[in-house]
Amino acid sequence: MRAVEIRDLFRVYSTPEGDAAALQGLTLDVDERELVVVLGPSGSGKTTLLRTVSAQERPSAGVVRVFGRDAARFSGRERSRILGYVDQHYERALAPELTVRELVALPLELRGARRRDAVARADALLERVGLAEKRAARPGELSGGEQQRVALCAGVAHEPQLLLADEPTGELDGASAARVYELIGELAREHRCSALIVSHDQASTEIADRVVHIRDGRLAAESGPSGNGASIVVGRGGWLHLPEKLLLQAGIGSHAVAAVEKGRVVVAPAGGKVVPAPVERRVDGGRTPVAAGTVAELGSLSKRFGRSLVLDGLDASFAADRLAAVTGPSGSGKTTLLNLMAGLEPPSAGKVMVLGHELTSLDRAARARLRAASIGFVSQQSGLVPFLGAQENVELGLALRGRAPNERPGLALEALKAVGLEHRAGQRVSRLSSGEQARVALARAVAARPALLLADEPTSRLDEANALEVALLLARLAHELGIAVVCATHDRRVIDQADDELALSHS
Repeated sequence: MRAVEIRDLFRVYSTPEGDAAALQGLTLDVDERELVVVLGPSGSGKTTLLRTVSAQERPSAGVVRVFGRDAARFSGRERSRILGYVDQHYERALAPELTVRELVALPLELRGARRRDAVARADALLERVGLAEKRAARPGELSGGEQQRVALCAGVAHEPQLLLADEPTGELDGASAARVYELIGELAREHRCSALIVSHDQASTEIADRVVHIRDGRLAAESGPSGNGASIVVGRGGWLHLPEKLLLQAGIGSHAVAAVEKGRVVVAPAGGKVVPAPVERRVDGGRTPVAAGTVAELGSLSKRFGRSLVLDGLDASFAADRLAAVTGPSGSGKTTLLNLMAGLEPPSAGKVMVLGHELTSLDRAARARLRAASIGFVSQQSGLVPFLGAQENVELGLALRGRAPNERPGLALEALKAVGLEHRAGQRVSRLSSGEQARVALARAVAARPALLLADEPTSRLDEANALEVALLLARLAHELGIAVVCATHDRRVIDQADDELALSHS
């Protein structure tokens, strides 16, 4: 019996703007005790695939079976027993009032385990992911990476028969991500469960028995462990996806011709057309820089959460016209630093200066006015309103900053043009890809022309191509708008584009 059996799966979303197909005839099997990694770019349908397997969404057409039964026919109790689910939005699974130990143990107790056994299981898992010392902490006292590891423990604590994981390492540095994937592989094989993991991170393939690639809602290619020996999958009706790299190398643009020559199918540009060189998007370079010199300074900055010292005596400065990458392992205080610079949290000691204002000397209302006038912030959760269009989201941000109604449309369109999305201005955000949503969030942050832009892991859930595009965009925004951009990241693509790097370490 197969753990998962999917046949001709379609998932179509209907919206006022029209229908959009996230999955288009996808067929896939996962054997019992097999660990399958699904790779694909942002917007390819990976998350929708997991949501249909877990019966969070119903197929528009096709069949999804889990251990021989229609996935939608499992009762809620059966589903919670059989499935383990690790969501890319890990914060949804972490009740803020519970301790780390309670977050992992409580689901076991709700499934009937004795409290003593549930606590022992929780402690053992937390030990394995390096969080034994944090078991009495609450989610708000943890870094994003630590919260993600807690969510993983909660998802596997009941030893599910099928583990589903959606981008389980999106907020982790490379070393931590590798360890989490290693743990997923160990736990899956130790408890002889099947696993279906979706990711854009090539490192995830190291634990796979099989790697499949999806594109535009279809199965595009399949390979063995570590992604070696990939072969193109031919779908029903002869559909197949040729990798973009091959098309670019062959100079094939929007049309191609195919012919059989000596037992091979040869694909060539139609009419001899070649792909034109990509045109680089540019922000309006004629605008006067909004700031000059030093925009923000940190002096002997420290931050403590309970008994945990996150930042200790940090000194740094950030200048206009530069992209600064704040790097460091998960838990080193990258997100905390950005929150302090935005005036969202007070430091335990030291000072934060933004445009000559010491944030600790300002009351709450004054800090809010400074943020509205001079600071753009892009958090790990974008906060976009899914049922509004891209331009509407940017205009809403401008309204919250107090911009006049007659200013908002022009500023919003200018910002969307700066991030290359003017053609998607009227599109509902829920229908945009993850990469496009990331760029809308950046447009919303820069639309009011801040002097300081803070971005927290803006590429963490993006595939390689989209991550590189966002990294290049951050550098362009800094240099062409003349603003200081400070980006917390562990993404080498962003670091390579940065003018400066501030490396943090565990205190």
